Amino acid sequence: MSRLKYDAESDVLMFIVAESGQLSHAEEMGDIVVHLGKTGEPLFLEVLNASKNVPLMVQALAKKEVAA
Repeated sequence: MSRLKYDAESDVLMFIVAESGQLSHAEEMGDIVVHLGKTGEPLFLEVLNASKNVPLMVQALAKKEVAA
């Protein structure tokens, strides 16, 4: 079951993918950080600068839907 959490103070949106698992490492791709478990499965993702990045992601996805 996935969940979303937003921390307004740090402007980070967290998308929790797995309710359990042991964190191994994280991989950063710009303002997206993916936290991975020991077998490489994603445990949670963070969108940094969420108030700026989330609207841009939504716009990009909307354009893709129109083009499809």
